[in-house]
Amino acid sequence: MRDLFAGLVALALLVAALSLATTLHAWRRRRQRLHDAERALGRVIVAEIPVGDELKLFSEDADRFYYGERAIEKASIAAARVLINGSPIAAVVSARHPREAERHPTSFDDRPEGIARDRWDVAIEAVWGTVLVECGAIRERISQELARAVFDAVRRDVERRNATAS
Repeated sequence: MRDLFAGLVALALLVAALSLATTLHAWRRRRQRLHDAERALGRVIVAEIPVGDELKLFSEDADRFYYGERAIEKASIAAARVLINGSPIAAVVSARHPREAERHPTSFDDRPEGIARDRWDVAIEAVWGTVLVECGAIRERISQELARAVFDAVRRDVERRNATAS
């Protein structure tokens, strides 16, 4: 009886392991297809941002940044700010749209996560509105690195355009 019970437990563990492996393999294939689709459109992936159970890509091409399905014209960017818990800690302002950046200084209310965690976001302010790239509140600097990658990509483009405009 004891051997039968041990065999059933081993079989259940084997089925669970196979299920997890199949799910992981399917998730990796879906992620690879998403990357391939972005590259086929001529975009460079800047960051993979976890949103719920999915990944949202922040990518760019010559004229636009993309956050998931949302396109942000590079020429329309007035400013970008790194936000920690809703407050800006770093910013870059476009020389072409300084009034827009001053008119809408970005700050968001902090959303408590229940556990003391720092929430990292990047606010990209365009002449038509603000896009909040939510990088998350994941521990061990992951969210900070995602926010830094997104901000650095936008900052490089804004600084390049500022130098060209001068």
